[in-house]
Amino acid sequence: MNIDWAALGSVFGVSLVATVALVGLFTLGIVGLTKQEAAAAGGGGSAVLARTGAYACFAACAAAVSYGIYLIVV
Repeated sequence: MNIDWAALGSVFGVSLVATVALVGLFTLGIVGLTKQEAAAAGGGGSAVLARTGAYACFAACAAAVSYGIYLIVV
C-alpha cells in the first residue's frame, strides 16, 4: 500500500480552510442577529441591514453545505 502524502496534505489543508470559513460565516450571521436586536432596541435603521446580512450569511452556509452534500452524492 502506497500513501500519497502530498494529496493527503492537500485534502487536509482544503478541508481545514473550508471548515474555518464556514464556521466564521456562521459566526458572522450570529453576530448580525445580535446587532439587529441591539439596533432594534435603540430604534436605529440599521436593524434591517443587520438582519439582511445575517440571513445572507446563513444562506451562504446552507448553500455551502448543500454543495458539499451534492459532491458526496453525485
